[in-house]
Amino acid sequence: MTPKTISFARGAPSLDIVATDELREAASAALGSDPAGAFAYGTSVGYPPLRRWIAEKHGVPVERVLVTNGSMQADAFLFEHLVEADDSVVVEAPTYDRTLLSLRSRGADVLPIPLEADGIDVDALEGALEAGARPRLAHVIPNFHNPAGCTLSLDKRQRLIGLAERFDFVLFEDDPYVDIRFEGADLPRMLDLEAGDRVVYASSFSKTVCPGIRVGYLVGPERHIEPITKLATNTYISPSMVAQSIVAEFCRSGAIEGSIATVKAALRERRDALCAALERELPEAHFVSPQGGYFLWVELPDGADVDRLQEAAAERGVAFVKGTDFLLEGGANALRLAYSGVTPGEIEDGVGRLAEAYRSLAPAPA
Repeated sequence: MTPKTISFARGAPSLDIVATDELREAASAALGSDPAGAFAYGTSVGYPPLRRWIAEKHGVPVERVLVTNGSMQADAFLFEHLVEADDSVVVEAPTYDRTLLSLRSRGADVLPIPLEADGIDVDALEGALEAGARPRLAHVIPNFHNPAGCTLSLDKRQRLIGLAERFDFVLFEDDPYVDIRFEGADLPRMLDLEAGDRVVYASSFSKTVCPGIRVGYLVGPERHIEPITKLATNTYISPSMVAQSIVAEFCRSGAIEGSIATVKAALRERRDALCAALERELPEAHFVSPQGGYFLWVELPDGADVDRLQEAAAERGVAFVKGTDFLLEGGANALRLAYSGVTPGEIEDGVGRLAEAYRSLAPAPA
């Protein structure tokens, strides 16, 4: 009989680290104090108090902020606004699988640039640009990358801004994990480093409040936010005012700070457990220990067949996502492990089963 599944597949926190009591209090306060704002249709820009809070957080005029139903919808609006069929779009290799799906559905000419331990290979990108590539947009996940776990260095952030200005493309800073740093020093957002209007920034409350809240946002130049606002109006009239009013109260009350602290402490413990278990049980595996976020990218020796490994792991009650899901080409020996939704004990057990599955595929010694 297959044991109970331990899933490293989904990037979501387990319920035990969600601030459920504080969320109930925020919901009661928000719906009690502003029922007209929460229960009615709003406007496509989002719930006004939350929009103002985000604008203050980023030190920008409120007109530069659009609040959406999750950051994936923010991404989709930006792609719809900027990307037409055959437009060149730079992505990291690997990158978030839904980003690839969205861009390919729009008929974009996707230009993958390899990732390094400190983020996108800027030398490779510069070489492609100098060779004639003319992207409309470059999509970058700067902090605790999904799926790779790496963080973009300060030098590379500055160089990317310079390339965006030099070669006239929009730099899309997709940053849902930024607040979940549990090691190392914070790095400035490219949004803050750039004095012009090349950067559009996206983030989410799904990682710091709870996944089910489905609230994300864009911050960018008005020349982009204004037409995206029209797209949002035509799409849904307004996003969920109920969800956004709860998030606004959760943020303004200060509860979000306690929630972030709880999540960071739990995820650091889980990251440590996962790295230790991999070093012990799968010493062949190569990975970069993330300084925050939800994910760890594992590369097995050349020749490893992760398709077969996924099947063998499933037989032992372990789930993960194959590396090939995050790449246009390659990744057959790679996998993504999400440690956000599993306890340290489950991690120990799950990695043990994963190692057993890997060993079962190794050729028998002569």
